[in-house]
Amino acid sequence: MIAWTIYITVAGAVLSLLVPRVVARWMALLTTIAGLALTLVMFVRTPIENLAHFTTIVRVPWVPALGMNYHLAIDGVSLTMVLVTGISAVSTVLFSWDVEDRQNEFFFWLLLVVGGCYGVFLSADLFLFFVFYELVIVPKYFLIAIFGSTNKEYGAMKLTLYSFFGGMFVFVGILVAYVTAGSLDLGQLSEFQFPPHLQTWAFPVLFLGFAVLAGIWPLHTWAPTGHVAAPTAGSMLLAGIVMKLGSYAGLRVAMNLFPQGFQMWSKWIVVLAVIGIIYAAAVALRQGDLKFVIGYSSVSHMGFVLLGLAAATSLSVSGAVLQMFSHGVIAALLFAVAGRMIYRRTHTRELDALAGMNLSRILPFAAFAFVIASAASMGIPGFSGFAAEITILIGAWKTYPVAVWITGAGMVLVAAFTLRALKQSFFADKPEGVRAQEGRVALDPDWNEQDSITVAEKCGACLLMFATLAVGIYPKLLLDRIMPAVETMRFLK
Repeated sequence: MIAWTIYITVAGAVLSLLVPRVVARWMALLTTIAGLALTLVMFVRTPIENLAHFTTIVRVPWVPALGMNYHLAIDGVSLTMVLVTGISAVSTVLFSWDVEDRQNEFFFWLLLVVGGCYGVFLSADLFLFFVFYELVIVPKYFLIAIFGSTNKEYGAMKLTLYSFFGGMFVFVGILVAYVTAGSLDLGQLSEFQFPPHLQTWAFPVLFLGFAVLAGIWPLHTWAPTGHVAAPTAGSMLLAGIVMKLGSYAGLRVAMNLFPQGFQMWSKWIVVLAVIGIIYAAAVALRQGDLKFVIGYSSVSHMGFVLLGLAAATSLSVSGAVLQMFSHGVIAALLFAVAGRMIYRRTHTRELDALAGMNLSRILPFAAFAFVIASAASMGIPGFSGFAAEITILIGAWKTYPVAVWITGAGMVLVAAFTLRALKQSFFADKPEGVRAQEGRVALDPDWNEQDSITVAEKCGACLLMFATLAVGIYPKLLLDRIMPAVETMRFLK
């Protein structure tokens, strides 16, 4: 059943182009709800012990001469990623409910991104994996270049060029694995003993290609630019799902295929991860645009994912997967509030301008949602961010205690820029200078303050808030499915 998440989403994308304009949003919503429903059924009905191994669900010959198969499989790690994809997709459509310009085309590109992400997380054939991985690039380019703002052409092109740059390294790594092992099956490749000298250079090539999309420092600059240029839906998808493709691929492919190469280079990954956490948090503290703050926040939080992967203990890697889920829903909620609830009604994202509006009284629901998202982002207990980060840090302590200590400083910076953004966006009573006075003028005088946040926006926000609270209160729900799958991987220390 889980394979139908791909088919339904792609079919929904095509139908979104063909149906009347007023029906397109309903088609997109029903499509994403169907994908999420299939995932929840799989999540509830599949015994946990069946998710310990990457189990085939579909296998059909595709190009037999080259050993290519349409091969899909699932385990606890991929199921978790499919789940966050479904949650993010539904909320993204709800926050795009009032899109008017080229509505059919908008939902077509949006659903293609979602369908490609489902394909990546379920692929068990290396070439099929690469096809879905690259397939995501085209629709996300058009989603930003056509429907974005703030240097949208530049942001879309930069994101695409970085993606293709990483894809070039990925293709080389895949070619090396295929020529050496004579197979594209991820299960067979994970058991093949690649020569140590080959792993020495093949691992960094393959991992670096994937890490570009994960926002690794110093190849992270596409992420804040792309987030700011993208429409709200694009920002939610980029932060919520697309950045996870890189970290998931690094775990599933690079680390699992070349474990000896990974052991050799893991220390350098830790260094880059820690620098990314500190640097991005420090830069976020100096940003004046709320979307740039959240964009750099995403880079910092993805550094926790890379740290957990590089530490390579069962607990740290499980925490990294949990952080992928957690950051997916938290970042989507932050971008939804900033790009939709705030910007649509004030026509500004500048913190100095917002500081004069006291939006907590005008937009109480938006303020509540942003407080929840901020608490989760800072790692306050009771939210998924805390569960994920504490799992990573405890798991990493065994192998890299110094990195854990340094990361603590990064967490302080995360709290600093988050509280600054929260205060200036919603709780600053007095204008701070001329820019704040100008920001007041941007407030639409014709809106209905009693019903300023739409029902669709409230539903989308509640779905994301429920996800981060549920996992934060009961992380066992996901960890019981993630850890058995992680423990079967051969790169663990």
